[in-house]
Amino acid sequence: MASGWQGFSSFQRFWASFQGGMRVPVDPSAHTIKSHGAALARNHVRDWLILLLLIVIEVVLFIIKPFYRFVGRDMMEDLKYPLKENTVPVWAVPLYAVLLPMAVFLLFYMRRRDVYDLHHSVLGLLFAVLITGVLTDAIKNAVGRPRPDFFWRCFPDGVENYDKWGGVVCHGKESDIKEGHKSFPSGHTSWSFAGLGFLSLYLSGKIKAFDQKGHIAKLCIVFLPLLTACMVGISRVDDYWHHWQDVFAGGLLGLVVATFCYMQFFPAPYSNEGWGPYAYFRAMEESRGNNGNNDRESPVVQAMEEGVTNQEPRRNGDTFTPYPFRSPTLEAMEMAHK
Repeated sequence: MASGWQGFSSFQRFWASFQGGMRVPVDPSAHTIKSHGAALARNHVRDWLILLLLIVIEVVLFIIKPFYRFVGRDMMEDLKYPLKENTVPVWAVPLYAVLLPMAVFLLFYMRRRDVYDLHHSVLGLLFAVLITGVLTDAIKNAVGRPRPDFFWRCFPDGVENYDKWGGVVCHGKESDIKEGHKSFPSGHTSWSFAGLGFLSLYLSGKIKAFDQKGHIAKLCIVFLPLLTACMVGISRVDDYWHHWQDVFAGGLLGLVVATFCYMQFFPAPYSNEGWGPYAYFRAMEESRGNNGNNDRESPVVQAMEEGVTNQEPRRNGDTFTPYPFRSPTLEAMEMAHK
């Protein structure tokens, strides 16, 4: 009887280990657009509505006139730079600041099939760019600082005209004059640092640039988007559309907003979990919790627990013998067949 009990104990340990091996780990590829995309979008519907509101505000800020700051005769000496075309056209800004990062996000999604990463990176990027745009244009309209080429916008023929207080009386195109009062801060620069700054943070987390292993070559990938944004800012000064203070303020504004928006969805790039969004790790924890509850509620595990509970030894002379019991393995198999 003792040898039989030892044999059953060995089989029980084997069965328990087998049950543990049957627990399939959570597969990140299960979190796809098809399986979780609709629920994720519904969960963030308010965020998408706020994005639409930000777009409306941005359009309104672009249409209204800025504050026409007083520009006197003596001030015009610093505002006579040539009127040039943009080295980086306006239409190109959304391409490299929005569409390019989205293409990178999509590539990572195709590799990992993590809809949380794709959704939150796109949402965070759009928030970063639109919040930066609203702040930039609001400050532009409120400050009304003249651009370095304001003289030629105001007096395209070179003939100066001033009122009795010494302020300029412009006779150029209204659109040129309106645009000439939007120097501070630089919109090209702020949008560039918002979009490409967000991309830089995203890449630094994905490639684990700060994993303390000394692979400094990873920083080249991290700095590349920031270098592009810096070159855009420099071009704004070279084209005489902005003063250097405008570019500095625009870059700082875009980078700060991008950091705040990124940290809403992702851990810091230097943390151990910096490679994924918060929502991904929450989903993993919930999946593990559900799998654990399902295992505990399964007929096999319940039968095993009941069998182990009933296996209390009793003394009969000098030997221990278990109470008679029905095999929990047999009960589990019968319940599974049912």
